[in-house]
Amino acid sequence: MTPPAPSTAADASLIDSRTAAWRLLVTVLLVMLGNSAMYVVSVVLPAVQAEFGIGRANASLPYTVMMICLGVGGLWTGKWADRWGIAPVLWLGAAAVGAGFVLAAMAPNIWVFGLAHGLLLGLLGGASTFAPLLADTSLWWAKRRGIAVAICASGNYLAGTVWPPLVQRGIDAVGWRQTYIALGLVCGIGMALLALRMRQRPPAVAHPAPGAAGSEGAAIVPGERPFGLSPGRAQLLLCVAGVACCTAMSMPQVHIVAYCTDLGYGAARGAEMLSLMLACGIASRLISGWICDHIGGIRTLLLGSALQGTALLMFLPFDGLVPLYVVSAMFGLFQGGIVPSYAIIVREHFSPREAGARVGAIIMATLVGMALGGWMSGWIFDLTGSYHAAFLNGIAWNLLNLGIVGWLYWRTRQAQAPIRLAGA
Repeated sequence: MTPPAPSTAADASLIDSRTAAWRLLVTVLLVMLGNSAMYVVSVVLPAVQAEFGIGRANASLPYTVMMICLGVGGLWTGKWADRWGIAPVLWLGAAAVGAGFVLAAMAPNIWVFGLAHGLLLGLLGGASTFAPLLADTSLWWAKRRGIAVAICASGNYLAGTVWPPLVQRGIDAVGWRQTYIALGLVCGIGMALLALRMRQRPPAVAHPAPGAAGSEGAAIVPGERPFGLSPGRAQLLLCVAGVACCTAMSMPQVHIVAYCTDLGYGAARGAEMLSLMLACGIASRLISGWICDHIGGIRTLLLGSALQGTALLMFLPFDGLVPLYVVSAMFGLFQGGIVPSYAIIVREHFSPREAGARVGAIIMATLVGMALGGWMSGWIFDLTGSYHAAFLNGIAWNLLNLGIVGWLYWRTRQAQAPIRLAGA
């Protein structure tokens, strides 16, 4: 039975309130705990590969499976949260995260290890703290909805900042299996306790606040033909762009620890670089949100894609320890705002009534790209014996994204030309 909705007056008092601010803080912590597996699996990759005696491609499969399941699970957990509220979904996710880490720690082979990451840590665990919490946050804010959602999304990168160095220290001290068990207990119990603060249903927002769409987005009236294309074709191009940008993005994120190990710097240095990369990604995500408000989503995505490609190029000539720290920080600063830009683009160019489904499809495509890139880089390493070709592969995918986004931006300029001429 669906609980009764609160009164309109109660709704108005909760939006942009102190209650909403405390809830946002709890949400960030939940995202940090629930998405921990997304980043620690790359830290344990060298140890898992050595223990199971497998190639780099097979060792990368758990990450690939987890990212695909995370995308699929987001569609289900979002619907469950709409029906039953966010708290029961989070409790299910807490149980899945705790059980997933423990099962992975007890895995006798890579297949059980991958199954734990896919079904428990991805499909139910991570998915419960991804799309559902983004949607929940948007219902508690009006005037500051954009920055609130950006802060919520930054919890994902906060997980990448906090957990890799801690997990690497645990691996060095007691081994990866014991570290995984401890991580499962901390994250599972922590999520369950934090979910107690999320039992209140969000206020019902009947109409968006004036000016909430951003400066450029407010001036654009979404039409029947986004970018002068049919909605289906425009959606397909954005999905392909999402796969391409995240296939490129995942190469350093998934393999930086293994790359540093191969260069002789050790896994601990790689974990520090991953942490630095994702810490800079937090700043990037917030800054890109501010940029989106001023120049729009398609320009922000074009800028982010160009800068990400530049950072990937920098990995080729520089493989010293200090340069790798610098390039890792640059990569984090350049790529953090790419994925959120897609949501702004959908809001600006498609019908608002279709925004949820279309954003969900594109985010799914970006997760497929992350999964594909993580596995593909390991496969290329196995073929060539180095990561040089894997970086070149990432650059090629980034160029595909840059080409699609550049063409869509050109289409936007062409559509606006008659309006500018008429105004002149």
